Amino acid sequence: MMNIFEEMEKYGHEELVFWYDKTTGLKAIVGIHDTTLGPALGGCRMWHYQSEDEAITDVLRLSRGMSYKNAAMGLDLGGGKSVLWADSRHDKSEALLRSFGRLVQSLGGRYITAEDVGTNADDMAIVSRETKFVGGLKETSGDPSPATALGVLVGMKAAAALVWGTPALAGKRVAIQGMGHVGSILAGMLKDDGARLVVTDIEAEEGQAKAQSLGADWVDADAIYGVEADIFAPCALGAVLNDETIPQLKCRVVAGSANNQLKEARHGDELVRRNIVYVPDYVINGGGVVNVADEFHRDGYHQERATARVRQIGRQVTEILERSQRERVSSQESADHVAEQRMHVLGRIRSNYIPE
Repeated sequence: MMNIFEEMEKYGHEELVFWYDKTTGLKAIVGIHDTTLGPALGGCRMWHYQSEDEAITDVLRLSRGMSYKNAAMGLDLGGGKSVLWADSRHDKSEALLRSFGRLVQSLGGRYITAEDVGTNADDMAIVSRETKFVGGLKETSGDPSPATALGVLVGMKAAAALVWGTPALAGKRVAIQGMGHVGSILAGMLKDDGARLVVTDIEAEEGQAKAQSLGADWVDADAIYGVEADIFAPCALGAVLNDETIPQLKCRVVAGSANNQLKEARHGDELVRRNIVYVPDYVINGGGVVNVADEFHRDGYHQERATARVRQIGRQVTEILERSQRERVSSQESADHVAEQRMHVLGRIRSNYIPE
């Protein structure tokens, strides 16, 4: 059985909140990893977990990733995440979402939620009826998926420029794992850029329909790792780069929107050993949180400013990959250093007492 406090210590968490609502049956967990830079911002994932340990592990990994993502994106926000242990296709209801809103409100602003896998802007509108600590509403920044996909696209181009000497993706074969909100938008962008696509999704019927509309090749979910491609784009769930899958890869670049793609840190080193360029997930997929975070500017949300900031992800990817090569470390280690340095420096600045 999992020792929760040991896991929190391992990941460096401040707080883990469990919530059960007997009226709706809602089982929710909020992970607040680090609030050095500001309130913890991170989406709400609704997923039918197989066990409590699986749900806890997911929220710990995801919330930690948000701390690093928000730091790497230069945001004055800490990292958090919430998971609702439920099936988004069958269990979602107004009452359940409003109960989750009560949980968020009870945290007094230490955690700000938004949409994630299994939730959308309509769901967040319901959550907002119980709490003001919600981002990504339709009347503000809206669905973060297009911004996330744009960030992945410019990150891919930065990696392509490093590997092939040009950012052009025309003619490149891209294998996309996951045709959900972000994956399908990314696929459309890549098609417009002239890339050749091969895709998969665990929801085969829906995925095949999307593939046909894009003129993409389709493979079964387990076959995507062994596809001969220039770029592999994980756009589904995490821990997909592991001991079983990495030996199957036949690509030069891994660049996708999924969170926590490396099962363990050593898998980043294994990709280096195999001469595969890995674009750290929390950098390349930071477009969505950048878009949502723009809501918290003093003058409110401005799409042009948010989009311009998302496009800077390409420059950040270039800097991290070049540093990785220069210092002979994995790209994940290079990205971690950037995020940790910012949290460390600003944490020291904010340690000074200033009266309210």
